[in-house]
Amino acid sequence: MGIYTLDVYRSVNIGVFIRTSDQYVLVPKGLAPTKTSKLTSYLGVKVVSGSIAGSRLIGPLSTMNSRGILVSRLAEDTEIREIEDETGLPTKRFQSRYTSIGNLVTANDKGAVASKILDSSSLQQIRDVLDVPVEQFSIAGYLLVGSMIVVSNTGGAVHPRASDEEVRQIGDILGVEVEPGTVNRGVPFVGSGLLANSKNLVVGSQTSGPELMILSRAFKF
Repeated sequence: MGIYTLDVYRSVNIGVFIRTSDQYVLVPKGLAPTKTSKLTSYLGVKVVSGSIAGSRLIGPLSTMNSRGILVSRLAEDTEIREIEDETGLPTKRFQSRYTSIGNLVTANDKGAVASKILDSSSLQQIRDVLDVPVEQFSIAGYLLVGSMIVVSNTGGAVHPRASDEEVRQIGDILGVEVEPGTVNRGVPFVGSGLLANSKNLVVGSQTSGPELMILSRAFKF
């Protein structure tokens, strides 16, 4: 297990463009082969290239675990079929008026945390596709919990303004211990610059030594 650094499209915000699980890493079509090769090596998973709604912003437009994938309702049928064919996982269009599901939901193979702005039918779809229990949550008054939590099956990191009680509750929901942290020299929205699975972590290149130490502890590396 280890932590690696990587930038894509000259950006440290790797979580905006990439989504990973213990089995696959979704990347934009056309991402440089040198980058996809590194991601395969770093995360120990198969790379799946695709797009969602014609966009390379895979992170905000999707969420996934080892059992299923949810993508923005703006995704095209051909895009969904391509991802489903490559992964063999049920890949469904998120039936919500909110399009950036990755900013609203985070999940591992034990549970999911969803924004309080989602309705009951959206929550049921998360349960059905990802096959985990779901709880609604906010963090320090923020509703975009998907961008504020990065979780694997071994640990997790959360926005530094999360209270001790929120940290405890998030850990209970997701079945792992989570810790407050930042990426890329103080960015509190950890989803923007961090990829995690049970094997390794990948962070944006501006992530500092102290931040790496916290993340290593949070994910039990």
